[in-house]
Amino acid sequence: MSIKQKIDEAQALLNAGGNIIKTRDDHELVFIDKDGTILNTSGFDWGLNNTETVTNSVFRNRIEPWLTSLFQSEHLSLLCGSGITNAISFLAGSNGGTTMGATTFTKYEDEIKSAAEVSAKACGRGSGNIEDQIRTANDLLRGLKILKKDGDAKELETELNVIISEFAKSILKSENGIATANEEKRENAYSVLVNFLLSFASRTGNRERLNIFTTNYDRLIEIGAELAGIHLMDRFVGTMMPIFRSSRLNLDIHYNPPGIRGEPRYLEGVARLTKLHGSVDWIQNGGAIRRIGLPFGADDIEAYLKAPGLYGANALKLMIYPNSAKDRETAEYPYVELFRDFAASICRPNSTLVTYGYGFGDEHINRVIHDMLTIPSTHLVVISFNDPIGRILRFYYEVAHYAQISILIGNNLGDITNLANDYLPKSAIDRTTIRMAELLQHRIGAAPVVSSITPLTSSAANTSKTS
Repeated sequence: MSIKQKIDEAQALLNAGGNIIKTRDDHELVFIDKDGTILNTSGFDWGLNNTETVTNSVFRNRIEPWLTSLFQSEHLSLLCGSGITNAISFLAGSNGGTTMGATTFTKYEDEIKSAAEVSAKACGRGSGNIEDQIRTANDLLRGLKILKKDGDAKELETELNVIISEFAKSILKSENGIATANEEKRENAYSVLVNFLLSFASRTGNRERLNIFTTNYDRLIEIGAELAGIHLMDRFVGTMMPIFRSSRLNLDIHYNPPGIRGEPRYLEGVARLTKLHGSVDWIQNGGAIRRIGLPFGADDIEAYLKAPGLYGANALKLMIYPNSAKDRETAEYPYVELFRDFAASICRPNSTLVTYGYGFGDEHINRVIHDMLTIPSTHLVVISFNDPIGRILRFYYEVAHYAQISILIGNNLGDITNLANDYLPKSAIDRTTIRMAELLQHRIGAAPVVSSITPLTSSAANTSKTS
């Protein structure tokens, strides 16, 4: 069966409400329909008889101990795509994330549309979207200025400024939909987001900090970390209008325990954040990149661009420029610094990368992930609600490092509520569970340890010995 046929079969299953999973010692992807029936039974053994179906408890026994072990890797990174914004928006009862549909230019419309389509197909993403069009229009604007076609350049620049401004408004609208949602639904959405982030950020003191990467322009990760009490560290320095710094210092947050001398201890709840494609509150100010005080879910951005010291900035100065098929942004400031951080964080031994809601539509990111998998001790965990363009499964089949990849795709496995409640490790509970299991094992006449704890104990214990 060809790769295309395998992808088509998997997409048909997902569209019918099924799930695809690969964890532990599964030799291949396990296809499970919406009723919990395993469709392919070769290459693995889950210990189920012919009449048993896969329920949430079966999924939990397969997933939670496995992820608990992986999350204690020496290096842990989380890559979030647009799926996380869509998931939280849906929980809050909002209309969803930023619309990436194509826009309409009046100046050089056919040329921009044609070039955007070619660019999108080169990336394997089908038809072009607004990101492809903005990037193409930016390239065209540079060309017109080089050719000294000042009139055409001025018209295109004015139109591009309006379109980017509207694009920024759509990003803020997705934030506003969450911030102003029904109180009960909003609080539930925030609670799920907090639990989701804490599952990753609750690292023991002898492990490196969690690295969070996102391709989103919105500030959902930031608001979630604020509600969870997680300290985020990025390349920005300052308070009033933080400035982006190229120097990559290994800054961290420590504390001195009362009455204890010696080296300070790591403060819990600290993570590093990198926004690979920029952010709606980043603006180019002269030769520097600054983060402006833009409230979460603000109605408009224009008023915040008129602050003294921003030198008459407009929407064209916003650092939300989209990805390029030729990796243009990875070779220009500040993106080169951000992608250097991404590669340096994941491409090292004993590293685990978890992706959530990322559709593998950016080749410059996929290339780094592929390079990571060439290191035998690394592992990739892909979690997604679906795979609409087939890029996730194509990456899985083409990269061929099957033993180093775990897959959780489907409306059950990719549901952020199910993940936060059942499948992801609970924050700060692993060590307590291990101690409880050890105590029960040492007590004379105590009841045997529950089977659901056994894999958790052995996995976490083995990890702590080998990491």
